[in-house]
Amino acid sequence: MSRVGKYPVEVPAGVQVAVVDGVFTAKGKLGELSFPVSRHVDVTIEANSVAVAPVGRRSRDNWTMWGTTRALIANMVKGVSVGFTKGLEIQGTGFRAAVQGSNLVMNLGFSHDVVYPIPAGIKITTPRPTAIVVEGHDKQRVGQVALDIRSFRKPEPYKGKGVRYETEVLRRKEGKKK
Repeated sequence: MSRVGKYPVEVPAGVQVAVVDGVFTAKGKLGELSFPVSRHVDVTIEANSVAVAPVGRRSRDNWTMWGTTRALIANMVKGVSVGFTKGLEIQGTGFRAAVQGSNLVMNLGFSHDVVYPIPAGIKITTPRPTAIVVEGHDKQRVGQVALDIRSFRKPEPYKGKGVRYETEVLRRKEGKKK
């Protein structure tokens, strides 16, 4: 069983944290995030750290929310101070992507271009025609946008064509033999 909840979250300079009426809020140079704190945990803010502790006796719900709440707070603090990035690669002949205004336009081998509107709070760049970088301060939204882009053309195992994460290792299959 993980004991990640017992470690305090360090708050870097330039980030302000507060707990008001059961809602934890983090403000930094990249934005502001907040979420409601579960009734199963207590959140205490000290000089430059945030500690999370289970409430009362150690029931299963208290222990599960202890580590979850600590991880959410750590991701929020990191998000508003540094931010999160997710890289995608496009592989396939003629496959490419470009940012045009507030849309990501991708040519993924279909008879039409795939147009994806960039959500608010997310920054998408294309350093190369075959690379996409998704950036933002909310880890969940960055991951969801990257997943949405990947779902337009998932990598197939025979030729490896499609959109994949930078760190994704694709297991290739051998084709049909004569």
